[in-house]
Amino acid sequence: MKLVKKILLYEVHNTIRSRWVIFYTFFFFLVGYALFTFSGEVSKAYISLMNIVLIIIPLISVIFGSIYFYNSREFIEMMLSQPIDRKSLFLGIFLGVAIPLSAGFALGFSIPFLLFGKVTEQLTGFLLLLLLGMLLTFIFIALSFLISVKQDDKSKGLGLAILIWLILAVVYDGIVVMIIYFFQDYPLENTMIILSATNPIDLGRILFLMKFDIAALMGYTGAVFQRFFGSSLGMIISISCLLIWVLLPFVLSSRFFNKKDF
Repeated sequence: MKLVKKILLYEVHNTIRSRWVIFYTFFFFLVGYALFTFSGEVSKAYISLMNIVLIIIPLISVIFGSIYFYNSREFIEMMLSQPIDRKSLFLGIFLGVAIPLSAGFALGFSIPFLLFGKVTEQLTGFLLLLLLGMLLTFIFIALSFLISVKQDDKSKGLGLAILIWLILAVVYDGIVVMIIYFFQDYPLENTMIILSATNPIDLGRILFLMKFDIAALMGYTGAVFQRFFGSSLGMIISISCLLIWVLLPFVLSSRFFNKKDF
């Protein structure tokens, strides 16, 4: 654990100096400030922020994580030449990227709410959106590390990372519409629940909108999810699935990292 802590502190210090993290934090501050300035209702600001969180955080996380890992190859090779545990090294690098990026989002997201005194009006919504943003950060950092460990070519790795984001954020909705259209005569509820579990972005949307009970914005998969599990159970299942999405790519990438010949 001492080794993980040392690597973590080094990586956190290195990541914080990145202009990406500074711009990332400032971006969420500006967006939150603008929404509360021009939006009369807190719930509308939350919905707008949710849409931004579901698109921007996965994109930035998967790109930043991939670039950071590729740029850290010399450091990784130097560290591996020392008698250190690979698991500790990988965990330290992963947390050193995910924690500062999550903290940047949390800081930039929270300040406008505190300035406008809006946190107490919708405390549950605030905490849910904060949790959602941090979970998505860890998920897509883990996915970016999995891609970077398996793919040595930087340009191909970045291309694959962006492609995965594009499929989950954009193409997924089109696939759902096609399935509903072509198989509308068949019961699709179980299929839609399974499809939701395969997409962390859709799970995040369901998790947040179930709290506000806005059926029109939940989409077909969200409506099915709520009908089957209800608000409380559905939120627990959504969070559990998101945690699995964090653990699964992290465990896989850690195993590949342990076997990789740098």
